[in-house]
Amino acid sequence: MNAIPSPRQALDDIALCLVFFTRLPLPVFDFRGRSLAAAIWAAPVAGLVVAVIGAFGYAVGSWLGLADGPAAALALAAIMIATGCLHEDGLSDVADGFGGGKTRDRKLEIMRDSRIGAYGACALGLSLLVRWSVLSEFAGPAHVLFALIAAHAASRGLLGAFMHILPPARGDGLSAGAGTVSTETAGIGIALGAFALLMLGSGGAFVALILLGLLFFAFRALCRNQIGGQTGDTVGALQQLGEIAVLLAASVSLS
Repeated sequence: MNAIPSPRQALDDIALCLVFFTRLPLPVFDFRGRSLAAAIWAAPVAGLVVAVIGAFGYAVGSWLGLADGPAAALALAAIMIATGCLHEDGLSDVADGFGGGKTRDRKLEIMRDSRIGAYGACALGLSLLVRWSVLSEFAGPAHVLFALIAAHAASRGLLGAFMHILPPARGDGLSAGAGTVSTETAGIGIALGAFALLMLGSGGAFVALILLGLLFFAFRALCRNQIGGQTGDTVGALQQLGEIAVLLAASVSLS
């Protein structure tokens, strides 16, 4: 079981999540054996950093006099550079595996294949299209910042709970190696993600929370049915779906 982190452990956990969830040029840290499962509560903090980077990309585009559409594209480019397309990769792998595999083992095999198929390409295209279309409709950099903080922090707040309630689908791989996420760790992540939703206002936060809850349990059922558990790819796909859900709520509440 993972205990609630001490202040020193909290800083280590934030650093660990930044190292894992981003490709930022960070110094080498000594995590003193701290596991990703113990640190996953801090994933929303990494999401906050990614959101600020994306909003900065949008603001630069706006400052240069670009229209909202190109500025939104710069925001997405900054986000994907910052994360190394980590979660996009998971989304495409899950789409290919769940869509193209006939059996559990075949689905898992396809998800490990580095090549991208038609299902994965379509999933990525739709993800980018929805996110770009929402960001391009906001009134300016401030609304983009609020929406990105809510979407990136809240979507990552789901990850620990997802790993907690679903067992790894395979005995090896990223998810199995991450360790077991405790109830306390999962709860802190959810609380941080829910707090970030307040960037959308009380009404927007409530709608986003409902959408995330429905998405979480529907995707859990899908993963259980398809592969009997979760993998690193499904965790990444959940982040992408959660991000989209919050952005859709933001498109109503911040418009």
